[in-house]
Amino acid sequence: MKNLDVLISGSSVAGPALAYWLHRHGFNPTIVERAPALRDGGYAVDFRGEAHLSVLRAMGVLDAVEAARTGTGSMSYVNSAGKVQAKMPADLFAGDVEILRGDLARILYDATEPYTEYLFGDSVTSLTEDADGVAVTFEQGAPRRFDLVIGADGLHSNTRRLAFGPEERFVKHLGVHCAIFTTANHLGLDHTGHAYRTAGKLVAMYSARHNTEAKAVFYFASPALDLDRREVTRQQAVLAEQFAGTGWESDRLLRDMRYAPDFYFDSVAQVRMDSWSRGRVALVGDAAYCPSSLSGMGSGLALVGAYVLAGELAAAGGDHRVAFGRYEDALREYAEGCRKMGDGVAWLMVPGSRFMAGLLNRYYKVMPYLPGKNMAAKIARKTAENIVLRDYGARGALPTGQSPDRLGH
Repeated sequence: MKNLDVLISGSSVAGPALAYWLHRHGFNPTIVERAPALRDGGYAVDFRGEAHLSVLRAMGVLDAVEAARTGTGSMSYVNSAGKVQAKMPADLFAGDVEILRGDLARILYDATEPYTEYLFGDSVTSLTEDADGVAVTFEQGAPRRFDLVIGADGLHSNTRRLAFGPEERFVKHLGVHCAIFTTANHLGLDHTGHAYRTAGKLVAMYSARHNTEAKAVFYFASPALDLDRREVTRQQAVLAEQFAGTGWESDRLLRDMRYAPDFYFDSVAQVRMDSWSRGRVALVGDAAYCPSSLSGMGSGLALVGAYVLAGELAAAGGDHRVAFGRYEDALREYAEGCRKMGDGVAWLMVPGSRFMAGLLNRYYKVMPYLPGKNMAAKIARKTAENIVLRDYGARGALPTGQSPDRLGH
């Protein structure tokens, strides 16, 4: 084995999952994360099908994920007075197991912290590759050398920018922006959610953490906005301008937004790249192939991608030139299928007119009685399962002390 020291940028889902599998294969992972600590909050993410569940099971974290699951049932569309107009089945939104992104990040951190060096509150500023490795400089820490560098730092990947070029070359805006934050469950939602939709806008609430709190979600149609992702006050002002007087619970949620500890705002976008690696640098998860939050596939795809990337590095004896190519060959079709699940969804979330919004609401009302009512959920499941995972023969005890499971189905 060679190239054992690997720097991973990003500590959300793909980063810790990759660190887990690299350790199982004998590599030494280090994770650098710009945030000063693990980020709480965020939207609910779901896993569906054996490809996703088998990786969680083999990591020894499936029980913890299921214990923290949201248990969310159907999602109801309501009118401005809060009266239910239509219900959407749980399987369309929650898959086999749904969990808050922050809770998942904590589980993955706990599974990897004993053997992974975490560098919080820091970020990579330059990558200089030579024949023997990569010289890395940081905003805060001293320069260091690593054999390989992996970007697992999301849609706005800093690693991708440094190694491949400007973000606009790879990120495709889908015409929608979103915001999410934690709020009080003042509607008394019981493992369910309500959504109100009008022309170009959607506002929703769903219960979280056993109904003790709720998540407020806003989507609105807009061209790409030139907003600094760290200027929360400005982002909140834009959201208030968009939704003031929209109706239903929007005004109350906008007031509560000012006190939210975990406000998140971003464009809805996809990442499209011809190659996910360059020299000793590679990308995984949203940094390489973000299918957008509307696809419902991002976290599952990141989990599978981390498993495959680590496995191919091990199978190639650490030879990144061989492993990175095989990683792309194994995952490219699957990633493109997941990305297609996000295509065309934006106009369904935020239709362009009140007429279309009303038409969709009426369609959803009768959908349970139509042939093919479960078609969308079946397509999502088929997409999630459209990969055969190779058994890379990972060794080493799980953090729980159990024997590692093997994959391959």
